[in-house]
Amino acid sequence: MLRLTKKADYGLIAMKHLAAQPAAGASANEIARTYGIPLPLLAKVLQKLARNGLLRSVYGTNGGYRLARDPKTISALEVIRALDGPMILTSCFTQGGDCYHSGKCSVREPLRKIHHGILQLLESITISEMNDEVEQAEPLRVFHA
Repeated sequence: MLRLTKKADYGLIAMKHLAAQPAAGASANEIARTYGIPLPLLAKVLQKLARNGLLRSVYGTNGGYRLARDPKTISALEVIRALDGPMILTSCFTQGGDCYHSGKCSVREPLRKIHHGILQLLESITISEMNDEVEQAEPLRVFHA
């Protein structure tokens, strides 16, 4: 089953939280307490997002994390890739991912289309668009490759 890792989930939660208060930022401790996330794991997630240029860490008394860019320019896919690397639905899509069924496989192309659609959807959703209000949520869109 395709599902986000805890790191990706926590990273998206933190990015959304920081987008809601761009000037003030927030500490890892504040975000962990607010959402009930284990602090050690969240701290690692935030450090990795900072190393990948999505967050800025600010030291000192009023330190913490802030978004490095406008949340309208950061996609959900970018956050997930920064934390987990490339998303791969099946090994068929990796370089040298052929298996002994490749010549007879009847689902490789349909799975490639599904994979491409998932990536397009995640790329199209920005951190600023992620909100909790159901009324404003867009319906899922089907992409054709």
